[in-house]
Amino acid sequence: MLSSAWPAPAKLNLFLHITGRRADGYHLLQTVFQFIQLQDEIDYTILESDVVHRRSTMSGVDAEDDLVVRAARSLKEKTNCKLGVDINVKKRIPDGGGLGGGSSDAATTLVALNELWETGLSTKELAQVGLSLGADVPVFIHAHATWAEGVGEDFTSIEPEESWYLVVHPGCSVATAEIFSTDDLTRNTPAITIRDFLEGGGRNDCESVVRNHYKEVAKALDWLSGFAPAKLTGTGACLFAPFSDEQQAQTVKQQLPVRWQGYVVKGMNKSPLIERLAVERNKA
Repeated sequence: MLSSAWPAPAKLNLFLHITGRRADGYHLLQTVFQFIQLQDEIDYTILESDVVHRRSTMSGVDAEDDLVVRAARSLKEKTNCKLGVDINVKKRIPDGGGLGGGSSDAATTLVALNELWETGLSTKELAQVGLSLGADVPVFIHAHATWAEGVGEDFTSIEPEESWYLVVHPGCSVATAEIFSTDDLTRNTPAITIRDFLEGGGRNDCESVVRNHYKEVAKALDWLSGFAPAKLTGTGACLFAPFSDEQQAQTVKQQLPVRWQGYVVKGMNKSPLIERLAVERNKA
């Protein structure tokens, strides 16, 4: 049985504060995740045999390390499901850009296979499985714009403005572990409230570090800041700026240097994964 076109949307971190560090080395964060229209799409062919197979290929990523394969196997282990799956990921989200593509693919896989395999886990239980794969995965399972704290596991749904954005990929990949391990990263930003953020507060604490280590990101930030307030998303390499409408964003994109890639997208507080899941359930 083939079930196709499951969406795995990208995300932006509308701000990112590092408020401390735990004894185990994990950083304490405050951030807001919002989905954008850029998305991967995933097809699942359900198999009677007890096999998890990745049909698509990812440059530099072995199948055993791919988050979609790990997500499927984690769900099988959690539920003792005897069915298998053949997974085909149509990648559109650039890797290493801070847009959450791998985490989103894993989350969509957990949600889709929980439905298709009829394993019956609740959203909370799926989020617990997702957390073992990565700190961002539960947010994509939650499927709503989110205020997140702690190491990313404590979150609350919020409704930030659904702006039009120009997202710029400056053609390099940033290693998250590298940024979080640098000595010059700020780790003591005072906590803010949701109201503070909605009234315009918040920055990305990783931005200055990424600027220093990745000159192409710094050039792209300076260029985009000439048109609108630009920020890094996550640890980068992608950056974004809000615009009043789609046409304004498209006009700026047309001036983008050819060595960079640009995406004009709308912010979404509700993930398209919710609608796709509803469509699947209506088939029953």
